Amino acid sequence: MGRLLYALSSGLKIAYEDHGRGEPVLLFMPGWCDNRTQYRDLVPFCSSRSRCLVIDWPGHGESDTPAADFGEKELVAAAISVIERSGARRIVTVSTAHAGWVAIELRRQLLEKNQKLVLLDWLVLEPPQPFLEALRGLQSREHWEQVRESLFSMWLSGVVDDRILQHVRREMGSHGFEMWARAGREISASYERFGSPLKALSELEPPPHVLHLFSLPKDEAYLRAQNEFAKNHQWFSVYRLDANTHFPALEDPKTVSAFINDFIS
Repeated sequence: MGRLLYALSSGLKIAYEDHGRGEPVLLFMPGWCDNRTQYRDLVPFCSSRSRCLVIDWPGHGESDTPAADFGEKELVAAAISVIERSGARRIVTVSTAHAGWVAIELRRQLLEKNQKLVLLDWLVLEPPQPFLEALRGLQSREHWEQVRESLFSMWLSGVVDDRILQHVRREMGSHGFEMWARAGREISASYERFGSPLKALSELEPPPHVLHLFSLPKDEAYLRAQNEFAKNHQWFSVYRLDANTHFPALEDPKTVSAFINDFIS
């Protein structure tokens, strides 16, 4: 069993779980409008071989909510506070979706302490226009609920696993306009600044070792573009899982853990 602990970041209590032993330490980071419960099935497989830290972002889960507005900068600070509080000397970040932007910034700031990144189910290429429009819609008080429901419907299309259905509807659905608008704003800003995650990763010097695991989309062009990138960037690898949702950590934790354990060994 892991322990629920707290780190302090700008006076806020940041909740995190601490499981297992050993280095490097896996730091699990959920996406915006999600919490550490996303990793509840994955961490037991990983913690048998590695120490695992699982964070709740500010304003999420059991962490404190800032009195003022906040963004990616505060998420990065929260992650650093957990790393420092834990005493970890070497970390491997495991991030879902747009928490990958936090992982990239952690690598930029921590350098040798953070040599490997695991990305789960992220749009690592340049975003299509409908995606950018959805991010803008989340920032509209008039349209955000409609946009969020469209995203939920897309993510849950064909899903019969009640764990995933409940996680999306209950956990992610618990956040209101302020948090979803914040997510849309921060994610939009990162794509506008860097173009794509792969471009951002390419600008890191030296680049870290990166593993991207995803299930959807099944579009061959999406996988082919990443494989072409991998040919020219030996530090990047990608694998499409035989799964059917955007939540591989919940859908197939055993397979995901096997890839992570192999990647860090």
